[in-house]
Amino acid sequence: MSDTIKYLLSEDQMPKDWYNLAADLPVPAPAVLHPGTMQPVGPDDLSPLFPMSLIMQEVSTERRIEIPEPVRQVFRQWRPSPLFRARALEKALGTPAKIYYKYEGVSPAGSHKPNTAIPQAFYNVEAGIRKLTTETGAGQWGSSLAFAGSLFGIEVQVFQVRVSYDQKPYRRALMETYGATCVPSPSPLTQAGRAILAQRPDHPGSLGIAISEAVELAAQRDDTKYALGSVLNHVLLHQTIIGEEAILQMAMAGDDPDVVIGCTGGGSNFAGIAFPFIGMQLRGGPNAKKRRIVAVEPAACPSLTRGQYAYDFGDTAHLTPLTKMHTLGSTFTPPGFHAGGLRYHGMAPMVSHVKELGLIEAVAYHQIGCFEAGVTFARAEGIVPAPESNHAVKGAIEEALRCKREGKAETILFNLSGHGHFDMMAYTDYFAGKLQDLTYDEGELAQALSGLPAVPA
Repeated sequence: MSDTIKYLLSEDQMPKDWYNLAADLPVPAPAVLHPGTMQPVGPDDLSPLFPMSLIMQEVSTERRIEIPEPVRQVFRQWRPSPLFRARALEKALGTPAKIYYKYEGVSPAGSHKPNTAIPQAFYNVEAGIRKLTTETGAGQWGSSLAFAGSLFGIEVQVFQVRVSYDQKPYRRALMETYGATCVPSPSPLTQAGRAILAQRPDHPGSLGIAISEAVELAAQRDDTKYALGSVLNHVLLHQTIIGEEAILQMAMAGDDPDVVIGCTGGGSNFAGIAFPFIGMQLRGGPNAKKRRIVAVEPAACPSLTRGQYAYDFGDTAHLTPLTKMHTLGSTFTPPGFHAGGLRYHGMAPMVSHVKELGLIEAVAYHQIGCFEAGVTFARAEGIVPAPESNHAVKGAIEEALRCKREGKAETILFNLSGHGHFDMMAYTDYFAGKLQDLTYDEGELAQALSGLPAVPA
């Protein structure tokens, strides 16, 4: 019996294309709407924010989209990323299940986010753009875009959610090391930020607010565009290199997952691991095995399990188009739990769509249980997960314990989307008993949902 721990692909086995789930969907995803006309947006509507190459990817229905060679050249620094068999965790849990994890923490920025930061910077430089603005929660995306900006010589300005800006100073230092400017959001630099600070000077911030600030600045200058780290189709597309590699590596292991798991905030790392497996199922043939695809989200910001499937703005100041997604309302401000990358009011439209089609499941867990799972994983496997990734770890452990109760030797695959080396204060708080299972305000949620835009049927 093989006792292999890690499955490694060579650089020449790295996928040359991204996979686009839109090509295989049985029902197309709802159109993105212009908030003024309520008509589907066209390329010209998006051009103030994105270069045309990314806009074309956003609306593409081609199954395969080529990864540019300059992007693949940068990827070779850490891709293909390893697939691990979690044999030590299996033993610690006493489960008959086989647990595998795809580890994205090997990237220079420590997470999956450079998978889209690198191509976004590349396409913007190709279009002659000199500056990118963006938002970030925990800082994984901000540091990844800062890294990409340093490689391609493009200026990066990051609006970081205030509560995370205060919680994670080392992530901020990493952005500055790569040459980016990082400011806490809401800030006095934008009209959106000033309006919110006028109402509440100590506002903890939200990803929706930070998006508003970044979009506002990008729309004012021709040499500046906006970059988003999750939610949009082209971002999810770029992340599918994760699942494409995992399919090859699971074949190397002579195995095939019964359950595929990812944490969900905006949806990018989940889509990265899950969409290629969903695509195989939809296309039929010998690889069309029915798999359970499980999205794990924070109970304090549960867009998939508590949100309403409706058209909503992607930001708080309502500067973005309307997308149909599972949403808690664009004015919803989640409590300041440590998984800052999962504190977004909405879920990626494509992830929301496949949830509505019944292709995925969703569960929500509180943060203390997720940190407990992360510590169990670290003590068995040696890798300290990011707080966001702890949700996927928790999901995998729950599935493995289910298999133990039921006596089933199922195969579980999850995406370990990043390491927690810049998040150790969260672990310090956990061990000191300072973490709380924060809950959102039901009244605020109801108010935010009551303000959803009216869209004609």
